[in-house]
Amino acid sequence: MRNIVVSEFVSLDNVIQAPGGAEEDTEGGFTHGGWTWPFWHDDIGAHFFEAMSQSDALLLGRKTWQIHGGAFEPMPAGDPFGDLMNSMPKYVVSTTLTTTSAWRNSTLISSQVVEEVRKLKAQPGKNIVIDGSSMLIHTLAEHDLIDEYSLHVYPIVLGSGKQLFPEGQRVDLRLIEARPLPSGVVFMRYARTR
Repeated sequence: MRNIVVSEFVSLDNVIQAPGGAEEDTEGGFTHGGWTWPFWHDDIGAHFFEAMSQSDALLLGRKTWQIHGGAFEPMPAGDPFGDLMNSMPKYVVSTTLTTTSAWRNSTLISSQVVEEVRKLKAQPGKNIVIDGSSMLIHTLAEHDLIDEYSLHVYPIVLGSGKQLFPEGQRVDLRLIEARPLPSGVVFMRYARTR
C-alpha cells in the first residue's frame, strides 16, 4: 500500500495559502502571498526534491494543480525539477474541470474522491505527494487517508488564510524528524498515529 504524504510550507498559525507569490492565491482577500521568500534556504529545495524522488504521483486540488501546471508545463526540457514535475503522473480533484490538457500526465478525479484515493493508495508504488490543496487535505484528513505530514514551519504568523489542518478535526501525530534551518524555518516530519 502506498502512503499519502502532505508536503507543505506552513506558518506558525497553520496557514498554507500562497507561499510562493503575491498573486498566487488571493482568494478570501488574502494579501500575504509570497510569505516564504524572506526565509529561503537551499535545504528547503533539497527537502522538497527528496520528497518528490520518493514519490511517483501527485494528488492535487484544482487550484493548486492549475498554479503548478501554469508554472511547470511551459518549462523547456532539461530543467531537473520541471522535468520531474511534468513527467510524474498527477491526479487532480475537481468538480469543475472538464479536461486535464493544461498539464501533461494528469488524470481528473471528479466524483467519489475518497473511494478513488483509497484505490490509488492500494496500488503498488512509491508515495503520493500532496501540496497546497487545503480543501482536499481536509477531506482526506477527515477520512484518515493521510499517512505523513512533511512540513517546513516558518517563523511567521499571518493571521488569516487557508489552513493546513481543518478546524475541529483532531489529528494525532508522531514526530519522525525535526531539523532547524539557518533561516529560522524548522523542517518537521510527522507520521499519522493510528
